[in-house]
Amino acid sequence: MSVQVETLIKNSCLTIGEGPHWDESNQTLLYVDIEDGSVHRWSATTGEDEKYKFGENTYCSLVVPCKKGGYIVSINNSICHFDWDTKKLTTLQTVDEGKNTRINDGKCDPSGRLWFGTMGLEKEAAVVEKNQGTLYSLELDGTVRKHKEGVSISNGLAWTEDNRTMYYIDSIPRKVYGYDFDITTGAMSNERVVVDFGGEETMGTLGFPDGMAIDTEGKLWVATFFGSRVVRFDPETGKEMSAISLPAKRITSCCFGGKNFDEMFITCSAGKITEEEKINTPLAGSVFRATNLGVRGKPAPVYLG
Repeated sequence: MSVQVETLIKNSCLTIGEGPHWDESNQTLLYVDIEDGSVHRWSATTGEDEKYKFGENTYCSLVVPCKKGGYIVSINNSICHFDWDTKKLTTLQTVDEGKNTRINDGKCDPSGRLWFGTMGLEKEAAVVEKNQGTLYSLELDGTVRKHKEGVSISNGLAWTEDNRTMYYIDSIPRKVYGYDFDITTGAMSNERVVVDFGGEETMGTLGFPDGMAIDTEGKLWVATFFGSRVVRFDPETGKEMSAISLPAKRITSCCFGGKNFDEMFITCSAGKITEEEKINTPLAGSVFRATNLGVRGKPAPVYLG
C-alpha cells in the first residue's frame, strides 16, 4: 500500500511552521510557528491544538521537552525554559549577541544535550546574509558550546543508532553533512557531504534541504523547502530512495511519531508566500500526517539537563 497523506491540523501556522517533536510521554505533537512567536501542542488523544504566543516581533523556532518538566524553547537568540502550566519563561542562555541573527532549528542528541544553530535574518524566504550563523550545543550543565561557525541557515539534525555519526544541514549550500561523532564529549569531526542537492537544475524538484528525521534503517528523511516533498535519502550513497508528495510548496521539517513511531508529522510554511501560492496551495501552514511509510523512527531524545 502506498504512503497516505492527510491534513492533520489545517492552516494552524500563520508564518513558518517548524520544529515538530513527538512527545512520547503524553502522545502530543509539539511544533512552532516561528515568526508568529508561538508554540503549539496537539493532542492525539483529544485532537485539540493548543497554542501559546510569546509576544509580538518574537521568533520562536524550536521546542523540546525537558526531563525535569516543561520545555526548552528558543526566543530570538535565547534558549529558554517554558512552563506551559504557569506560562513562566526563564532565559537560560543567549548567543550571537550583537549579531543580526536568530536561532533556528534544534534537537537533542541521545545523551540529552540540545543542539541548535543560528542564521541571518531573512529578507525574503531562504534569502539571508550568508555565513552569519553558528552551530551550538546546550550542555547538561547549562553551559553553551560553539561547534561550527560560518553557517548560513542552520537546520536539520540527526544521529545514527550507534551514535557514531551525526548529520547536519546548512540549507544555503543545499547540502547534508556527515560527521564522526563522540556521544560522550559531543565532539564532531571529519566533515563530509553525504547528500548534495545539486545546482539550479534541481531547485524545482528539491528546493532547499530543511528539517530532517532518521529512520531505524539509518536513512534520512529531508524536508524540501520549495520542493513540495519529504525525500528519503541513503546517506551511504547520497541517492534519493523515495519521497512523500505534499499539497504545499515550502516544506520545513518532519518527525516520526504515533504509538509505534510509524507515522510522520510534517510542517510547512505560510510565511511570505506569493499570491499564486495562496491560490495553488491553500493548505500552506498546515501540519500533515503521512502513514503506510513501510519504516519507522525512534523516540526523540529530550533535554536531560
